[in-house]
Amino acid sequence: MTESRPRRPRRLRRVAVLVLEGAKPLDVGIPAQVFSTRASMPYEVRVCGAAPGLVTGGDGLSYGVAHGLEALEWAETVFLPGYRHPDREDPPAEVVAALRTAHARGARLAAISTGAFALAATGLLEGRRATTHWHYTRALAERHPGVRVDENVLFVDEGTVLTSAGAASGIDLCLHILRRDLGVAASHHTARRLVAAPYRSGGQAQYVPRAVPEPLGERFAATREWALRHLGEPLSLGVLARHAAVSARTFSRRFADDTGYTPMEWVTRVRIDAARALLERSDRGVEQIAVEVGLGTGANLRLHFQRVLGTSPSEYRRTFSRGEPGEHDGRDGHNGRSGHDGREGQNTRDGRNARDDPRD
Repeated sequence: MTESRPRRPRRLRRVAVLVLEGAKPLDVGIPAQVFSTRASMPYEVRVCGAAPGLVTGGDGLSYGVAHGLEALEWAETVFLPGYRHPDREDPPAEVVAALRTAHARGARLAAISTGAFALAATGLLEGRRATTHWHYTRALAERHPGVRVDENVLFVDEGTVLTSAGAASGIDLCLHILRRDLGVAASHHTARRLVAAPYRSGGQAQYVPRAVPEPLGERFAATREWALRHLGEPLSLGVLARHAAVSARTFSRRFADDTGYTPMEWVTRVRIDAARALLERSDRGVEQIAVEVGLGTGANLRLHFQRVLGTSPSEYRRTFSRGEPGEHDGRDGHNGRSGHDGREGQNTRDGRNARDDPRD
């Protein structure tokens, strides 16, 4: 009788959520919930403050945090949620110093919304691109002129420092980090659990005021959904425009406004995303996958993988095909960054494919 080998316990990735005075409830809750310890998520989350105890938040809420700045010494990823009046003064000196020390040790720092002001106070954003809530982009640029503030994106990935716009884009940033850590299947699993769109482009504009309603929005969303179900078929600009019942010129212009990509860029990227999922969860060969997702040949698939992800399909499979979400080794399938504005993967925006799975 063969003795079964005990299952090696998985290593939990360490995430700290730093709550500052005036912290906004959604900004605190998003990373705490996305990375909460569960069967499908190999993370441990500690919510901390400048010191253990009660932290006065924004919007009438306060937070009882069990950990102080020692959590930043423990963490591999530190989230800085947004807080009220970030343009008035920097966080306490001991908080800024602890963030610098954590980063020097190798921790990844990720700011949500106005948390970018706390991150900028460390000096780690100097000479780098960053974003924040659109209402505060000018204030961030004025307070920290060395930061290249981009008000037209949802999030910016600069490797070990990341920033996002308002609270909803904090979800996009968290899902982006999950893709980096665990692969696209784990990210999509979490998006379904949150009933969130699996991918919104980091380069998508965060705020576009419009004087009149947009009558084509639902029609274009339906075309994107249809395209996702027909990736193995020819999907030219003309085919997509005919499905949406508009001219190719109108479709191309409006599609870019809606998603942050040209139609053909979007098609290529969702095909790459579909290939990633098949590489993670099946044993199909590269040639077969290329045909199934509409990229034609293995050579074409390799070309696009290298251009978009900075890696090969075989290396991506070795990195991420480690079983179900939560059992990956988490190495980046690309090079630790997926572009300065997170442009990677697919964007359905309306999220109609997302369904809540209460089981996990």
